[in-house]
Amino acid sequence: MPHLTIQVTPNVMIAHEESFLKALNQVLWDSGHFGKPADIKARIVPIETFLVGVEDDEQRNGFVYAHLKIMSGRDEVIRHQLAELLTAAIEERLHAQQSGRADIQICVEVEEISAIYHKKMLS
Repeated sequence: MPHLTIQVTPNVMIAHEESFLKALNQVLWDSGHFGKPADIKARIVPIETFLVGVEDDEQRNGFVYAHLKIMSGRDEVIRHQLAELLTAAIEERLHAQQSGRADIQICVEVEEISAIYHKKMLS
């Protein structure tokens, strides 16, 4: 059930988005906190317009914001562990691809889904 949404500024280079998402899903699966691989859903939402700071020269800064929504019942220690795993995986995947183009801030938030959540499979 976890949903992972990645927001990326246009000055951050992700050469193979599908491989990037697959690596993040794999990290989540390997954590052992989810029932089956197909439960993990990820997407990248590109950001067309963004601003970092207030000066033009600050646009050399980019960011990746990962928002992981999980079902309730996992304690704060597990949520921190998932955030750390995702942060490390994002850094590892993106570091070599940037070649100094931008300074990148990686932010990861792990949040429980509301108790009012419905899902249904259509086959």
